[in-house]
Amino acid sequence: MKREDVISKITGIAEQAATPAGIEIVEIELKGSGRNHLLRIYIDKPEGVTHADCELVSRAVGAVLDAEDPIPGSYELEVSSPGVERKLGKWQDWQRFAGKKVKVVLKEPVKHLSAKSGTAELKHFDGVISRAEDRSVTVELPGGGQVTFPVEQVDRANLKFEW
Repeated sequence: MKREDVISKITGIAEQAATPAGIEIVEIELKGSGRNHLLRIYIDKPEGVTHADCELVSRAVGAVLDAEDPIPGSYELEVSSPGVERKLGKWQDWQRFAGKKVKVVLKEPVKHLSAKSGTAELKHFDGVISRAEDRSVTVELPGGGQVTFPVEQVDRANLKFEW
């Protein structure tokens, strides 16, 4: 079975375990090769993830994986919160975290209007998500200005926590 197929199967198993408890599957990572693998499942919910949430998903997913055995060889299973600087991977993440600070890397530079320098192109930037609608995101930049881009243009993005 291909790695993508294994991850897809695990995603389905994890969602069946998590959804009834109001838990979202944020991301699934399968690392390693041969006979040793690390399976990492990141979960979240609006009021925050508890140890009990991680345990619930771990036990339910582990039991099904042991029975169906989609991962060749042995594996170590980790279930955790995505953390305060979580990745933004789904369209719903952009909507959910409107008003929050974000760090963005785009696939291609986009033009934006800067209060200081006029029109410029940006590919890497930090700012605050001000709007996310119609699959388009607007980020307010520090010092003024904003950049708007289609969500499909995002290479990677994560929340930015101020320490």
